[in-house]
Amino acid sequence: MHGGIDHKASVLFVCLGNICRSPMAEGAFRVAAEARGLSVLVDSAGTASYHLGQEPDARAITVARKHGIDIADQAARQIERDDFYRFTHIIAMDRANLEGLRTKAPRDATARLAMLLDAVEGRRGEPVADPYYGDAAAFEAAWQVISRGVEAWADKLLSETTQQSV
Repeated sequence: MHGGIDHKASVLFVCLGNICRSPMAEGAFRVAAEARGLSVLVDSAGTASYHLGQEPDARAITVARKHGIDIADQAARQIERDDFYRFTHIIAMDRANLEGLRTKAPRDATARLAMLLDAVEGRRGEPVADPYYGDAAAFEAAWQVISRGVEAWADKLLSETTQQSV
């Protein structure tokens, strides 16, 4: 991120194919972090290689745009070994992807693994439903859950980095 205070945080959002939930989370988190003056590296990836190099699903682009966020320039990629060292936080959209991350993580990985809704009080361990096989309403519902999660993560990271600098 440009501007703001350098808090040395970095976040990677992960779903299965990196064309629906994680690109929406990446875009929403960029805006949430910027609104808080939180300087953070943000990216997204998938645990699978189904859509490498593709832009996000058109329905994800549409719902993000509806909420004032452009994610059309993102390109799907698969998580890499270096991601477990490059990012301070790797945030999965559901339990299956979290387990996939735990399987792929090197023993000495430095990234903290969590689920998106772990930062939302009372929602720890809850998944973000995959809207891929749904309609526009499924994407809107996913966006609403993702927005709540990224706002909570932005607050959490801001709080953590503020405490570290005191």
